[in-house]
Amino acid sequence: MEPPRSPRSPRSTDTVTILLVEPNEADARLFAESFEEASITCDVRTVSDGESALDFVHGREEYADAPDPDLVLLDFHLPDVSGADVLSELKSEPKLRRIPVIVMTSSDAEEDIARSYDLHANAYVQKPVEPAEFVDLVGSFENFWLTFVRLPSKSK
Repeated sequence: MEPPRSPRSPRSTDTVTILLVEPNEADARLFAESFEEASITCDVRTVSDGESALDFVHGREEYADAPDPDLVLLDFHLPDVSGADVLSELKSEPKLRRIPVIVMTSSDAEEDIARSYDLHANAYVQKPVEPAEFVDLVGSFENFWLTFVRLPSKSK
């Protein structure tokens, strides 16, 4: 059982916070640049491992003042705490399970896809290979997840 969360920054009505959980520094940079290039009004926070992702969503340690994420982009293949473990914890916690989680990985293994959905991922996306494709993918996130989808409001 997690200790109670400390009060965190309220979400601005105009800004969506995206937690990018990406161990590959080059891919993390490409995603960040793609969000900037697409001029999407969002706050992208990046962590490189599963333990940091869980600290972020629970508001622990250095993330005590971080905003709650509205959307999690989760690489499934992480060092130490796996993406599957992060996803499992997010979807098993009542206060976190409503956060949409998009599993993003280079894997096209059927077992990874099935496991992601078994753990209640909201989507499974293969990471682009070409840098220009990152911009297209980010644009699709904006079009669907940030424009059409209604995300739940955050209650404390």
